[in-house]
Amino acid sequence: MTKQPLVVAEGVRKVYPKGVEALRGVSFEAYPGELVAVRGRSGSGKTTLLNMIGGLDRPDEGRVEVAGRTVTELPEAALLELRRDMIGFVFQSFGLIPVLSAAENVGVPLRLTRAAVAEREERVRMLLTLVGLGDHMNQRPYELSGGQQQRVAIARSLANRPRLLIADEPTGQLDSHTALQIMQLLQALVRSEGVTALVATHDPKLITLADRVLELHDGAIMQETAA
Repeated sequence: MTKQPLVVAEGVRKVYPKGVEALRGVSFEAYPGELVAVRGRSGSGKTTLLNMIGGLDRPDEGRVEVAGRTVTELPEAALLELRRDMIGFVFQSFGLIPVLSAAENVGVPLRLTRAAVAEREERVRMLLTLVGLGDHMNQRPYELSGGQQQRVAIARSLANRPRLLIADEPTGQLDSHTALQIMQLLQALVRSEGVTALVATHDPKLITLADRVLELHDGAIMQETAA
């Protein structure tokens, strides 16, 4: 049986004001259990592409499909549901809520879906243990290192068991040693959780951990290779 792609992008084009062409007909596929690195210089279109895949922005032309649903045709309410139930996001800035503990931050998506308290607490405990922070559940972001905060963010992104994980420069604020640990964690989670991960990065050491690399240049894929 042929393996079906989880993500399909066909001819995705995005033009910003003053004629800036951020994406120029990008097409690719990503499969379940695959870690795909999106590589390119600043301004190459990495973030724009990830935003299109995650339904955070809409292309001017082309089609994006996630898990059989055409993201580019969904109304806003359906997009919100898709992002809540199917997609986990990890950002460079961590995006944690300062007044909440690590456990409470991870539990936010589960509260939004009104998961039962016992189920929520068990899922939070399991995820923080999975990312190596089982002993830091009650600490707030300011009490954690940058690497630990990003681990909390990754745990939060997995709370609702997404099928797709989108990480935009998740190691951009971290030192090289911690960045490598975070990328290795993402690689391990792809294997253990069976998710598809799209990770934007420009770090050559991190790219070697990917299954496949998409090289973006001026809004177009110039090269697609196995890492």
